[in-house]
Amino acid sequence: MSDRPIKLLLIDQDPIFRLGLRVALEAISNLEVTAVVETDTVALQILAEIAQQDPNQVNLVVLEFGNGRSTTSQQLGLQFCRQLRALYPNLPLLLLSSIQEQGLLLAAKSVGINGYCPKGTPLSELIAAMQEVADGGSYWFQDTEAIITPNSCTDAINRVSPNSQLPFSRLRNNLRLSGIANIDATLAAITAQLQVPGLPVLDRAILAGHRRELLAARWLLNRLLVSSQERQEEDIPVADVPLASSLSSAIQQKQIVPPLLSPGTLQSDLFSSCVTKLQFSLQNITDVPLEIDIFREDKKRELLYLILQKLAEQLDELRAAQIEINQLYEVKNTLIYDLWQVAITYFFGKFSRIKLGYQNIEIVNFLLQNTEVVQRDILNKIPLVCELYSYLLFQTELNIDNTSYPVVSVEAKSQALMILENLLIQVANGVVQPLLNSLADVEVIKQSFYGRQLISTREIERFRNDLSWKYRIKNYINEPKAVFESRYELFVIAPRGIANTSVYAPRNQELEKLSNIPLVVTLLLEFSDAIAPRLKSLLAFVGSGIVFILTQIVGRGLGLIGRGILQGIGSVSLVEKNLRRNSDRSK
Repeated sequence: MSDRPIKLLLIDQDPIFRLGLRVALEAISNLEVTAVVETDTVALQILAEIAQQDPNQVNLVVLEFGNGRSTTSQQLGLQFCRQLRALYPNLPLLLLSSIQEQGLLLAAKSVGINGYCPKGTPLSELIAAMQEVADGGSYWFQDTEAIITPNSCTDAINRVSPNSQLPFSRLRNNLRLSGIANIDATLAAITAQLQVPGLPVLDRAILAGHRRELLAARWLLNRLLVSSQERQEEDIPVADVPLASSLSSAIQQKQIVPPLLSPGTLQSDLFSSCVTKLQFSLQNITDVPLEIDIFREDKKRELLYLILQKLAEQLDELRAAQIEINQLYEVKNTLIYDLWQVAITYFFGKFSRIKLGYQNIEIVNFLLQNTEVVQRDILNKIPLVCELYSYLLFQTELNIDNTSYPVVSVEAKSQALMILENLLIQVANGVVQPLLNSLADVEVIKQSFYGRQLISTREIERFRNDLSWKYRIKNYINEPKAVFESRYELFVIAPRGIANTSVYAPRNQELEKLSNIPLVVTLLLEFSDAIAPRLKSLLAFVGSGIVFILTQIVGRGLGLIGRGILQGIGSVSLVEKNLRRNSDRSK
């Protein structure tokens, strides 16, 4: 197998799969994703441009047959493969598809496809297949066995350790790997729950205890189901120490900070976590209306995925330009504006047109006319952008919530993930805002993007009014209050939907620039803080006096009156009894 780097072109209609695979592949050394496209037409255009410039920019094409489900798309996929083979006879093709029909796979092989892997193939095996096909070999996955070239089979056999060839050793190793996989899956779920903002202290303590138990179980599983020879091969020391101390040291070793990662690996890890969280519900569970609330769930997710993908491309461009860390603060607004502009262009379609009255207008150019409003209300107010870019590009420590987090720590990743999610949501709000300002009640727009609950003209106008009031309250009350309290409000993706949280940040410079109504709001808050303790003391004193009057004076007076009434009633009853007795005697 050669050391020639893989430079691949990925073709797939599923935006979620494209983004997830690209993020995973970016962490692999000796592999470069040259381009990721959705359609065959775009792929042919890119290949034609590459052929004119530098044919070595792509040495592997990874593709799917259309959507992989309909017969029509599969036939079109086969036709596209014939066209590729005719135009580029020496370009290796790898089919990464959900299809499993043997007849279709034979047809794919006959039209010139060099290899096949089903979607869901483990990443390590997929990389091996890519390398094999890129080197001129073939790799055909069938059920649980992959048919590859004889040389690669020999290499794989040579890599198997003697212990793994024994039946009992294989069984023991399979049990260990299966157990570890289950534990890792549960650990990932618990870790995700621990990152949910606003988790009660008791629940957090219980989940942390479960996490420690799983780490201990994982350590025990590795100790009990690994032979002494395998321990020596894996450099696992066997210490003659008590089990309790070994468990304690093992758990502590899990918390040691790993070695520094490359920027690409750090970004891939963070973006992979974000892709996972984008599978959660995207319903807004806060009391603050968001522009993207008008979209259907699938359109929200598609827009957020697109922004994440364009952010990844922007980071790649910044690395290629070798930007310096001190330049980030100078170009921050430009970076966010470019991200917003490219998101609008690709989400609505660069040449998409819509009929508005008697005019046929281009949607993108029409929406981009609201640049100043979107920048003033949304884009320029997105917090901690430079900190996120610096963390991803230069691996700087994150200084959030008055704490400095090491680059590769779990806490740094959690904080960076919150900032990233807020960035995606706010840029998405910026994409939708000009649409609501100008094209909110156009039927084609409503049918293409809106949810069922916000489709009538009345509901749309009510939603727009809620957004208008949100900006008024934010500009005059909530934002000055946040500045005065030295905090930023962040929107994050939680399992139940989009939630909000806050982090500490010094904002003294912004506080000094406040004027008019925002300044009055901060003065009122300061006055309230100054007078509140005294007012509480006064109210407590007055309340005690009222209680004393009611209980000691009014209460006792009422008690005496009541007792007098009861005594009077009792005397009348006694007189009546005596009169009855006298009348009975006289009779």
